[in-house]
Amino acid sequence: MNMKEIIAEQLLSIGAVFLRPEEPFTWASGIKSPIYCDNRLILSAPKTRTIVEQAIADTLKKYYPGAETLMGTSTAGIAHAAIAATILGLPMGYVRGEAKSHGRNNRIEGRLDKGAKVVVIEDLISTGGSAIEVVEALREAGAEVLGIVSIFTYGMKKGLERLAAANVENHSLSNLDTLVEVAARDGRIAPEWKERILRFRDNPSDESWIKNN
Repeated sequence: MNMKEIIAEQLLSIGAVFLRPEEPFTWASGIKSPIYCDNRLILSAPKTRTIVEQAIADTLKKYYPGAETLMGTSTAGIAHAAIAATILGLPMGYVRGEAKSHGRNNRIEGRLDKGAKVVVIEDLISTGGSAIEVVEALREAGAEVLGIVSIFTYGMKKGLERLAAANVENHSLSNLDTLVEVAARDGRIAPEWKERILRFRDNPSDESWIKNN
């Protein structure tokens, strides 16, 4: 198996990414989804955590060898940034959703020098909005953001377009296409569900994927 397949298998095995096409989840927006993602569970699974964190470190070394510091997204990316930074011997910090209302009113925690070459560590990319906000905050603070390393991406068109428009590069350890292939191969979903789940990915507001046609 390649790395994307290994990560997908690990995420499925611990329930961090869970496919339930015949009983869809309902998002806060009201959209019905065949997939649920909670990558925080990685931290509670030592074997999976070791594989994922080493994969993050390897991805950083491959695509961003010039990285000088890692910045986690708050809150899900913080622990992954810290562990990967420890493996690589790099500084790390994190970016809050908004600036503190007390003390030094920081939004960016940790040392960040002007012009520092930064890589953002994110657990999940869906529509890309929160990750782009983090990148913009770092750019405003004078950092050179090389890109994002994320654990998983749905590969949604909206997310891809928003990242491209913001000139943000993302490398995910695994993605929905790989996940459905692995899930079907392992008997976690019926093979005929693969195409229908990807139809959801391409148009989340269209519920035709739920129907048997």
